[in-house]
Amino acid sequence: MTKISTLLVEKVNTHIVNWLKKYAENAKVNGFVIGISGGVDSAVTSTLCAQTGLQVLCVEMPIHQAQSHVSRGREHIEQLKERFPNVTSVEADLTSVFESFKKIVPANHSDLHKINLSLANTRARLRMTTLYYFAGIHSLLVAGTGNKVEDFGVGFYTKYGDGGVDLSPIADLMKSEVYLLGKFLKIPDSILKAAPTDGLFGDERTDEDQLGASYNELEWAMAEDNAGKSSDNFSGRDKIVFDIYKRLNTSNQHKMTAIPVCFIPKD
Repeated sequence: MTKISTLLVEKVNTHIVNWLKKYAENAKVNGFVIGISGGVDSAVTSTLCAQTGLQVLCVEMPIHQAQSHVSRGREHIEQLKERFPNVTSVEADLTSVFESFKKIVPANHSDLHKINLSLANTRARLRMTTLYYFAGIHSLLVAGTGNKVEDFGVGFYTKYGDGGVDLSPIADLMKSEVYLLGKFLKIPDSILKAAPTDGLFGDERTDEDQLGASYNELEWAMAEDNAGKSSDNFSGRDKIVFDIYKRLNTSNQHKMTAIPVCFIPKD
């Protein structure tokens, strides 16, 4: 944990809620729209938004979704609506849209891994498009659900997918801090205890399966990297994790830095 302890969780919660409310009021919008995945990040983000008293629309967007993800997401939404009268929900089943997309793009590439990864990212981008549809018709802001190690450490998100948002209320919190906030906010235990997963492949593979390291390990590596350490400073599992972090951080810089612009000289 880098920013908050258990004693400070309430202050962090109040700070984020006030920040959200002020931002929405300055933007002259009605509130927020959030995609609900059944994971802790979207659960915490939607609960923070709900505390503003502004309109909050929770959107389920299944695409061949594992039933466990669906049930956890619905449990959270129902709990949130019971606690906050300003929360509503809607389901937009995007499975048929995704299948239609697959039919009109070539699938004869020899690298099956690249095809599956591109299709996984397509799921995230279809969801982003859907959230902005609801944001447009209800005058809402799309609230991002990325945390610090995902957004600024390993770049574990889809560019213009779940990375395409209007504001990021938890992006300065490590995953461990998000869990602390989740416990404080009484997020369902089914979500707090579930292994983190992006749900983009329609199966039960976890984030750790994809990344090769746990979030606690990656948080450690991020802190060591920020302290100026190198791979040569470590051995065993620590070296493996640090190398994983550096590889992902390097390869995903295109997500974390501003889009390069070709400026034309005045002469």
